[in-house]
Amino acid sequence: MAEQETRQRQLNLTKIYIKDMSFESPNSPVIFTMGDVNPKTNMNLRSAHTGSQNDVHEVVLTITIETKHEDKTLFLIELQQAGLFHITGYSAQELDAIVGSFCPNTLFPYAREVISGVISKGGFPEFLLQPINFDALYAESKRKAQEQAQAQQPAPPAAGGNGGDGSSH
Repeated sequence: MAEQETRQRQLNLTKIYIKDMSFESPNSPVIFTMGDVNPKTNMNLRSAHTGSQNDVHEVVLTITIETKHEDKTLFLIELQQAGLFHITGYSAQELDAIVGSFCPNTLFPYAREVISGVISKGGFPEFLLQPINFDALYAESKRKAQEQAQAQQPAPPAAGGNGGDGSSH
Protein backbone atom coordinates (compact mmCIF):
# COMPACT_ATOMS: atom_id res chain seq x y z
CA MET A 1 0.00 0.00 0.00
CA ALA A 2 2.79 2.41 0.91
CA GLU A 3 4.49 1.61 -2.40
CA GLN A 4 1.40 2.68 -4.36
CA GLU A 5 1.07 5.88 -2.34
CA THR A 6 4.67 6.86 -3.11
CA ARG A 7 4.44 5.89 -6.78
CA GLN A 8 4.18 9.05 -8.83
CA ARG A 9 1.20 9.40 -11.11
CA GLN A 10 1.97 10.17 -14.72
CA LEU A 11 -0.24 10.62 -17.72
CA ASN A 12 1.51 11.61 -20.93
CA LEU A 13 0.39 11.58 -24.52
CA THR A 14 3.33 10.22 -26.50
CA LYS A 15 1.96 9.71 -30.03
CA ILE A 16 -1.17 10.42 -32.07
CA TYR A 17 -1.68 8.64 -35.38
CA ILE A 18 -4.24 7.35 -37.85
CA LYS A 19 -4.37 3.58 -37.47
CA ASP A 20 -6.86 2.97 -40.28
CA MET A 21 -9.11 5.06 -42.49
CA SER A 22 -11.45 4.54 -45.42
CA PHE A 23 -13.67 6.87 -47.41
CA GLU A 24 -16.23 5.80 -49.96
CA SER A 25 -18.54 7.76 -52.20
CA PRO A 26 -20.04 4.87 -54.16
CA ASN A 27 -22.68 6.86 -56.04
CA SER A 28 -20.53 9.67 -57.34
CA PRO A 29 -20.67 11.50 -59.71
CA VAL A 30 -24.45 11.02 -59.91
CA ILE A 31 -24.99 12.30 -56.36
CA PHE A 32 -23.35 15.63 -57.24
CA THR A 33 -25.91 16.28 -59.97
CA MET A 34 -29.00 15.41 -57.93
CA GLY A 35 -31.29 18.31 -57.22
CA ASP A 36 -32.86 18.57 -53.79
CA VAL A 37 -30.93 16.34 -51.39
CA ASN A 38 -32.16 15.54 -47.89
CA PRO A 39 -29.23 13.71 -46.29
CA LYS A 40 -29.58 11.49 -43.24
CA THR A 41 -26.42 10.82 -41.25
CA ASN A 42 -25.73 7.93 -38.89
CA MET A 43 -22.67 7.87 -36.67
CA ASN A 44 -21.20 4.97 -34.72
CA LEU A 45 -18.56 5.64 -32.09
CA ARG A 46 -16.45 3.20 -30.08
CA SER A 47 -13.12 3.09 -28.37
CA ALA A 48 -10.75 0.27 -27.55
CA HIS A 49 -7.79 0.03 -25.23
CA THR A 50 -4.73 -2.17 -25.44
CA GLY A 51 -2.22 -2.09 -22.64
CA SER A 52 1.38 -2.88 -23.33
CA GLN A 53 4.70 -3.06 -21.57
CA ASN A 54 6.24 -0.10 -19.76
CA ASP A 55 2.87 1.47 -18.88
CA VAL A 56 2.23 2.47 -22.51
CA HIS A 57 -1.41 2.10 -23.54
CA GLU A 58 -2.84 2.33 -27.04
CA VAL A 59 -6.32 3.81 -27.22
CA VAL A 60 -8.16 3.67 -30.55
CA LEU A 61 -11.20 5.86 -31.18
CA THR A 62 -13.22 4.50 -34.11
CA ILE A 63 -15.78 6.75 -35.76
CA THR A 64 -17.97 5.53 -38.61
CA ILE A 65 -20.21 8.00 -40.42
CA GLU A 66 -22.63 7.08 -43.18
CA THR A 67 -24.68 9.72 -44.95
CA LYS A 68 -27.51 8.70 -47.26
CA HIS A 69 -30.15 10.34 -49.40
CA GLU A 70 -33.12 8.00 -49.55
CA ASP A 71 -31.46 4.65 -50.37
CA LYS A 72 -28.31 6.08 -51.98
CA THR A 73 -25.13 6.37 -49.94
CA LEU A 74 -23.61 9.79 -50.34
CA PHE A 75 -20.49 8.91 -48.39
CA LEU A 76 -19.18 6.48 -45.82
CA ILE A 77 -16.11 7.19 -43.73
CA GLU A 78 -14.47 5.09 -41.05
CA LEU A 79 -11.56 6.42 -39.07
CA GLN A 80 -9.48 4.77 -36.37
CA GLN A 81 -7.73 7.64 -34.61
CA ALA A 82 -5.17 6.22 -32.21
CA GLY A 83 -2.90 7.45 -29.50
CA LEU A 84 -0.20 6.11 -27.24
CA PHE A 85 -0.48 7.20 -23.63
CA HIS A 86 2.10 6.60 -20.91
CA ILE A 87 -0.02 6.02 -17.79
CA THR A 88 1.44 5.01 -14.45
CA GLY A 89 0.64 5.28 -10.76
CA TYR A 90 -3.15 4.98 -11.01
CA SER A 91 -5.44 2.36 -9.51
CA ALA A 92 -7.21 -0.07 -11.87
CA GLN A 93 -10.45 1.87 -11.48
CA GLU A 94 -8.75 5.18 -12.25
CA LEU A 95 -6.94 3.65 -15.23
CA ASP A 96 -10.27 2.36 -16.56
CA ALA A 97 -11.75 5.88 -16.37
CA ILE A 98 -8.68 7.41 -18.02
CA VAL A 99 -8.69 5.05 -21.02
CA GLY A 100 -12.50 5.07 -21.20
CA SER A 101 -13.05 8.82 -21.07
CA PHE A 102 -9.95 11.03 -20.93
CA CYS A 103 -8.06 9.35 -23.78
CA PRO A 104 -10.96 9.27 -26.30
CA ASN A 105 -11.69 12.89 -25.39
CA THR A 106 -8.06 13.75 -26.19
CA LEU A 107 -8.20 11.94 -29.54
CA PHE A 108 -11.55 13.33 -30.67
CA PRO A 109 -10.39 16.77 -31.95
CA TYR A 110 -7.81 15.05 -34.16
CA ALA A 111 -10.46 12.68 -35.52
CA ARG A 112 -12.85 15.57 -36.09
CA GLU A 113 -10.25 17.42 -38.15
CA VAL A 114 -9.42 14.37 -40.29
CA ILE A 115 -13.08 13.53 -40.92
CA SER A 116 -13.99 17.09 -41.84
CA GLY A 117 -11.05 17.37 -44.24
CA VAL A 118 -11.65 14.04 -45.96
CA ILE A 119 -15.37 14.69 -46.46
CA SER A 120 -14.60 18.12 -47.89
CA LYS A 121 -11.97 16.63 -50.22
CA GLY A 122 -14.59 14.08 -51.26
CA GLY A 123 -16.56 16.97 -52.79
CA PHE A 124 -19.13 17.42 -50.03
CA PRO A 125 -20.06 20.53 -48.06
CA GLU A 126 -18.36 21.26 -44.75
CA PHE A 127 -19.15 18.59 -42.17
CA LEU A 128 -19.22 19.67 -38.53
CA LEU A 129 -18.86 16.80 -36.11
CA GLN A 130 -20.48 17.98 -32.88
CA PRO A 131 -18.68 17.72 -29.53
CA ILE A 132 -19.15 14.48 -27.60
CA ASN A 133 -19.33 14.12 -23.83
CA PHE A 134 -17.06 11.12 -23.28
CA ASP A 135 -17.47 11.39 -19.50
CA ALA A 136 -21.22 10.81 -19.88
CA LEU A 137 -20.70 7.98 -22.38
CA TYR A 138 -18.23 6.29 -20.04
CA ALA A 139 -20.59 6.65 -17.06
CA GLU A 140 -23.47 5.23 -19.13
CA SER A 141 -21.41 2.24 -20.29
CA LYS A 142 -20.42 1.49 -16.68
CA ARG A 143 -24.05 1.74 -15.56
CA LYS A 144 -25.17 -0.65 -18.31
CA ALA A 145 -22.39 -3.12 -17.51
CA GLN A 146 -23.39 -3.06 -13.85
CA GLU A 147 -27.06 -3.66 -14.73
CA GLN A 148 -26.10 -6.59 -16.96
CA ALA A 149 -23.95 -8.09 -14.23
CA GLN A 150 -26.80 -7.80 -11.74
CA ALA A 151 -29.27 -9.33 -14.19
CA GLN A 152 -27.01 -12.35 -14.68
CA GLN A 153 -26.70 -13.07 -10.96
CA PRO A 154 -29.11 -15.70 -9.65
CA ALA A 155 -31.89 -14.48 -7.39
CA PRO A 156 -31.18 -14.97 -3.69
CA PRO A 157 -33.03 -17.88 -2.07
CA ALA A 158 -36.29 -17.06 -0.38
CA ALA A 159 -35.94 -16.30 3.32
CA GLY A 160 -37.33 -18.76 5.85
CA GLY A 161 -38.58 -22.29 5.37
CA ASN A 162 -41.11 -22.60 2.62
CA GLY A 163 -41.57 -26.34 2.81
CA GLY A 164 -39.36 -27.00 -0.19
CA ASP A 165 -38.30 -30.51 -1.09
CA GLY A 166 -34.59 -29.71 -0.72
CA SER A 167 -33.88 -30.01 -4.46
CA SER A 168 -31.72 -27.39 -6.13
CA HIS A 169 -32.90 -25.34 -9.05
